[in-house]
Amino acid sequence: MLCEKCKKNVATTHIRSVINGKKTEKHLCSECAASEGMSIYDTDLSGMLSTMFGDVLSLNPKSAQVRCKCCGSTFSDIANTGKAGCPDCYRTFYNEFLPYLNRVHGSVKHIGKTLKSADKPAGKQEDEITALKSELANLVSEEKFEQAAQVRDKIRKLEAEQ
Repeated sequence: MLCEKCKKNVATTHIRSVINGKKTEKHLCSECAASEGMSIYDTDLSGMLSTMFGDVLSLNPKSAQVRCKCCGSTFSDIANTGKAGCPDCYRTFYNEFLPYLNRVHGSVKHIGKTLKSADKPAGKQEDEITALKSELANLVSEEKFEQAAQVRDKIRKLEAEQ
């Protein structure tokens, strides 16, 4: 598709807008888009993450001083680059990462995908297994081995279904 303005270059910028219920579309090349004041955004993930983490430093200046014991990164370094220095950074800066992970993913717990044909959602079945494992530990500590064996069998059955 050619640019609607210059009719020479390939249109790389596509703009849709709805104003008072009226939908309009523009298809422009990068030069014409720039001449109309449309800025070209960098799609670099690290740039986006550094923008996203940048405001946390103003809220918690102490996090800029703490360093990861493994790689020596500060949260300020992570906020500026958008990249964690090592896996230990996630443990060191857990409290700083948590609100942003929640905002980006909608949750801080990985649930995964569920098949539409599945009887139970994976999250509920996982929660049930966790509860049964806790019950099993309690039964074993109380030396109620017959009941513990029944709970163990339920856990195995649920895990086999997964």
